[in-house]
Amino acid sequence: MISIDRVDHLVLTVADVDRAVDFYERILGMRAVTFSGDRRAVSFGRQTIKLHAASELVEPTATHPVPGSANLCFVTSSAISEVQDQLRACDVRIEEGPVSRTGALGPITSLYLRDPDGNLIEIARYDEPVDEPAAEPAGESAL
Repeated sequence: MISIDRVDHLVLTVADVDRAVDFYERILGMRAVTFSGDRRAVSFGRQTIKLHAASELVEPTATHPVPGSANLCFVTSSAISEVQDQLRACDVRIEEGPVSRTGALGPITSLYLRDPDGNLIEIARYDEPVDEPAAEPAGESAL
């Protein structure tokens, strides 16, 4: 059996890479990254979101790569009220929230907004402190 340890990166297809970098950097506090020459991404923690322009896709790619088709949830340690205040200060429209939801590790409180391409962005905080599961040791590959 294959053992998956974690998500390394995601790819978002966007209409305008510079606009997407600005949003994720300025609004959500991620770091802008340039790799492989002039390709762009944003990074936070140990994760990266690679940004591919819809007009310049890099193969292989998703079957139907279109801007605005993603739904992402980011976990914050900030109070949801602080996140809400910051979003309002940046003139970002909150689609919904705060609302109670269930995250991968238990109950969360979430706010929903959209990035410039219309992707649904959920910013969530766990209602109770959670212990992050320890990484499973790499086992023998099933391949």
